[in-house]
Amino acid sequence: MPARPHLAAVLLACTVAVAVTGCGASRPATAGSPAYQLRARMVPGVGPVLADGHGYTLYIYVPDHRGRSRCYGVCAQAWPPLTLPVGVGRPMAGPGVRTALLGTVRRADGARQVTYNGWPLYLYESDHEPGQATGQAEDMGLWWLLSASGAVDKRPVAGAAAG
Repeated sequence: MPARPHLAAVLLACTVAVAVTGCGASRPATAGSPAYQLRARMVPGVGPVLADGHGYTLYIYVPDHRGRSRCYGVCAQAWPPLTLPVGVGRPMAGPGVRTALLGTVRRADGARQVTYNGWPLYLYESDHEPGQATGQAEDMGLWWLLSASGAVDKRPVAGAAAG
């Protein structure tokens, strides 16, 4: 029976590892960059927009208006906030990202949500592959891409839902 305590410790470590990886935990892991390392990623017809370290497109929510997150509950299930793992103090700037525009805000649950140019950042549950940008469209209304320069970009995205 000595193996059982070891098994319990391994299971606990795995559970903690998943819990502290932030929103990237629900996405397939990619080698190299943590989810909280932002990078610029080209979107056809739009240009360089923000993506997480795994290449998933990031969005802003207009009611956040460069402040605290207002997306909780059902909203946060469809639009998971990009958060820092426990013990990580700051997001990382990857290729094409301005370090000076990176920051965080504290969420109601205590998690630190990554911001860029003051905007809290979110993933979109329907973006199933890195590089997709299906959350920006006329019918989405309040969710937009953020360019690598920090500007909100409301241009239509090829292949996104139409309004």
